[in-house]
Amino acid sequence: MISVNNRDYKTSGTCAIAICLDGCEPEYLERAIDAGLMPVLKRIRAEGSDRLAHSVIPSFTNPNNLSIATGRPPSVHGICGNYLIDPDTGDEVMMNDPKFLRAQTVFSAFYDAGKRVAIVTAKDKLRSLLGHGLGFDDDRAVCFSSEKSDTTTKAQHGIDNASQWLGLPVPEVYSAELSEFVFAAGVKLLSSFKPDLMYLTTTDYVQHKYAPGDPDANAFYAMFDRYLGQLDDAGAAIVVTADHGMKPKHLTDGSPAVVYLQDHLDQWLGADSSRVILPITDPYVVHHGALGSFATVYLNDATTTDTVVKQLQELDGILSVMNRADACEQFELPADRMGDIVVISGENMTVGTSEHRHDLAALNEPLRSHGGLTEQVVPFIVNRDMPSLGEAPGLRNFDALRVACAAAAMETQS
Repeated sequence: MISVNNRDYKTSGTCAIAICLDGCEPEYLERAIDAGLMPVLKRIRAEGSDRLAHSVIPSFTNPNNLSIATGRPPSVHGICGNYLIDPDTGDEVMMNDPKFLRAQTVFSAFYDAGKRVAIVTAKDKLRSLLGHGLGFDDDRAVCFSSEKSDTTTKAQHGIDNASQWLGLPVPEVYSAELSEFVFAAGVKLLSSFKPDLMYLTTTDYVQHKYAPGDPDANAFYAMFDRYLGQLDDAGAAIVVTADHGMKPKHLTDGSPAVVYLQDHLDQWLGADSSRVILPITDPYVVHHGALGSFATVYLNDATTTDTVVKQLQELDGILSVMNRADACEQFELPADRMGDIVVISGENMTVGTSEHRHDLAALNEPLRSHGGLTEQVVPFIVNRDMPSLGEAPGLRNFDALRVACAAAAMETQS
């Protein structure tokens, strides 16, 4: 048993794997299974455990991956978005640096306990956070991204030139192949590296572009099913979940559905009286234009908070507006890293800053995005029968590693 962040993780001789399918709205799986394209997952759902879980809010990549990695919500690990105002400097920065992480990952706890750990992520933005606390000088840890797989070194990633090792070229960052590289690497690592704990996390490029049942979406999940079958055949205990769902966020003419918060606030309060931060912002905005369903607002005059909350609540398409204290309590967020107000839009609406600040020229498909409450429901599927697993909202995506370890231990005990 390994304890980390006040949670216990069982250990065994069977590899425990958590797979995070970025942006996997549950309907993607349903439509692909109905089309006969996911026979492995169909069997696993019938023979194992098939549940729905809740992600953390905001339903973005970084907060949820780090919640899965630590087994705890953002109030504990501190990663509350992809992007924030650094409270120490006042600068708008990416939250990719491990200095922002406030809790140990399950991976580093396993490594410290002498176990073997493997992590493969599609985009490099997560690698340093997920791999924090791992050592690479004793052949017990591997952590690399598909995106930078040709630049990996033994000293920094546990493997030299992962692209050459796998025999696959570095995929284009905006592609389904970036995720396929993750699965292919996971299959090879399971047989050659033989980890005790493995985490595979993908990119949501496909999900931002294609709706459930679309041929390109179905092709992605059919590809995943083939690799899932190889991992399952090897005897690993596997949990399949997601960091968030994905919903259509566009008008009938295909243009993005957006409430530009900064424009409204400038009109109400005057220019430079507030600042809107969109935590979805990261280096990869081509497929979503930095438009999601969660925003935080910083006010120069905090005494206007209640008034501004009421004004924002009246805007069409806005689902929820809260002050910082209420939002942090409800969504388990770190208060020192949030603005004065949290704004969440509805299922088919996004929130932006000012209209002129968003470059939407690259959006060549009707916008699909995430971040709010309507993208909180995610799949949680285990290739072992676990009757006491529970359901959402009590079951969370960040239970994935704990459940995978418990499933691996069940097999060992049997």
